[in-house]
Amino acid sequence: MARPTSLTLRLTLLFCAVATVVFLAFGWIIERSIDEHFKAQDSKELNVVAQAVKQSLATLQTNDNLGAIKQRFDDMLVGHHNPLLYISDGSGNPLYISSDVDLSQVPLPHSNHLSHSNIQQWSNDKHHYRVLIQQVTGRSNGPYTIIIAVAIDFHLQFLSHFRHTLWLMVVGGILIMGVMGWIAVRHGHKPLHNIVDQISRISANELNSRLTPEAVPAELTDLAASFNALLQRLEEAFNRLTNFSADIAHELRTPVTNLMTQTQVALSQSRNADEYQEILYSNMEEYERMAQMIGDMLFLAKADNAQHASSSEIIDLKSEIGNLFDYYEAWAEENRVALKLDGNAQVQGDRLMLRRTLSNLLSNAIRHTPQNNIVTVQLSTENNRINITVKNPGTAIPAEHLPKLFDRFYRTDPSRQRSGEGAGLGLAIVKSIVEAHGGTIVVSSDETSTAFKISLPGVIKQSSRTRHDDSV
Repeated sequence: MARPTSLTLRLTLLFCAVATVVFLAFGWIIERSIDEHFKAQDSKELNVVAQAVKQSLATLQTNDNLGAIKQRFDDMLVGHHNPLLYISDGSGNPLYISSDVDLSQVPLPHSNHLSHSNIQQWSNDKHHYRVLIQQVTGRSNGPYTIIIAVAIDFHLQFLSHFRHTLWLMVVGGILIMGVMGWIAVRHGHKPLHNIVDQISRISANELNSRLTPEAVPAELTDLAASFNALLQRLEEAFNRLTNFSADIAHELRTPVTNLMTQTQVALSQSRNADEYQEILYSNMEEYERMAQMIGDMLFLAKADNAQHASSSEIIDLKSEIGNLFDYYEAWAEENRVALKLDGNAQVQGDRLMLRRTLSNLLSNAIRHTPQNNIVTVQLSTENNRINITVKNPGTAIPAEHLPKLFDRFYRTDPSRQRSGEGAGLGLAIVKSIVEAHGGTIVVSSDETSTAFKISLPGVIKQSSRTRHDDSV
């Protein structure tokens, strides 16, 4: 695909196009105005002469001396801008000719229009004229046909020069507007170039840099704000990735160190089979912990890239949670914790993934519930949404920790000592699964209890017609 034209060239061409249209439009208007002005002047001159000629013809007698008649019309033309006059009588015989220009060659209009003034343009081999033709009635030998002409060569020459000048102005204006437009656009793009320079200097170690929206033109304010928001997201993601890498190294270092230490101790001296077997069992626990951690990280990596496939089926939550209660019953009794389920609901989703979500929340609740207390799971339906609340009594979680509970490897205990709580990926997996099902999860905690609330879309009910078709 061809590369788009640069903005500088586009705007420069736009300036040139606008200049062309403006010059041509104004030139056409001015030319029309000048031409109409010349026409009005010529028409006025022709009508004045015609009026004088009509008055003279109205008083003309048959016995008037021909020389006196010519002198009368010669005197009449004095004081005007060199008009030409031709008069013929009713028989077509010339009565008066003011010059050697043969105006009898001017084509006459239809006889029905000769009673009115007819102004037209006429040319012979040498000159161009504006001509008035009119027929008047005299006292003798009428009606008379009068043809009055004025030369318009100067007018036409002036308009020709004007058009030539106009085209020179158009070409010059295009060039000037092109150069000025290019300079203006380059100057106008300077703030954008400054932004590009600032962006080019930002590296992974300077993600905390920000553009100043107040220091850029109003048109670029949204761009600066959007870029700052992008930098904010990149900084947060980069920090999470950095912390994630550090957490992975920390979490894997502990079991690897344990394995190396136990192996070195085992090899330091000869031992019997039972002692070697005990060491192998201890190593197996570390391997299982590492395998679980790697499996959890792989699951989260697939979830981030939407690579996990999710089957969909109708799940009876009451039955599913009941099975989990049976699974955790022995552990709960050992910790002297009771399990309680209220309500009933169904959701549509992946059974194994949702089972893992509920299992993580339930095991987390049992682990943090003091003895002789109850872990409650509440099922409810609200606005076609299924709510699952896992609530357990216990010590309040500080408010500053609540937004970060679903972060990977995050623990509220800053000492990061191993306490049997796993690698800190359980709640991150829970959030990933819930969001994969189009749901949300929130946590709240006070002095008496902590509650995790999941909201999932309700089951999509099929119409009776669809159910009938499926049954067929």
